[in-house]
Amino acid sequence: MLSYLKNLISANHNGNSPEKSGEDSEKKLQIATCALFIELAHSDDEFSKEEKELIISLIQKEFGLDTEEMGELMILADEKMKKNISLYEYTDIINRYFDKNEKYKILKNLWKLVLIDGKLDVHEEYFIRKVSSNLNMEHKDLIASKLEVKNSMN
Repeated sequence: MLSYLKNLISANHNGNSPEKSGEDSEKKLQIATCALFIELAHSDDEFSKEEKELIISLIQKEFGLDTEEMGELMILADEKMKKNISLYEYTDIINRYFDKNEKYKILKNLWKLVLIDGKLDVHEEYFIRKVSSNLNMEHKDLIASKLEVKNSMN
């Protein structure tokens, strides 16, 4: 599976057009979402065990992945993130395959990830605002998702 995912990403990154099957779309979406979460977790220069566990839990729940698939996805998403690809690449894929409700859920999950340690770093907040803008979400959705997560944590 890992080699399949690497081929899929490199075909997309090199401008080649990968097959347009539902499976390819799902894999690209999984990678983009996971990479976005990992990128956020690193935005404050501290990637904690709690953040990693939450990312795994959220991605497994969203995409129904088993432990092996999740491990491979984390490795691939981390590799992709280290290549310093822009946020736009991730959010563009998410925009193509997710509707507004699903993107709102991503915002909520991003807030969960940011607030897991009980503090909001300015870099994390900037990151979520940038992602929200790239996902074409309204400011009120950004604020509502934050408040919803904060209230559920109390």
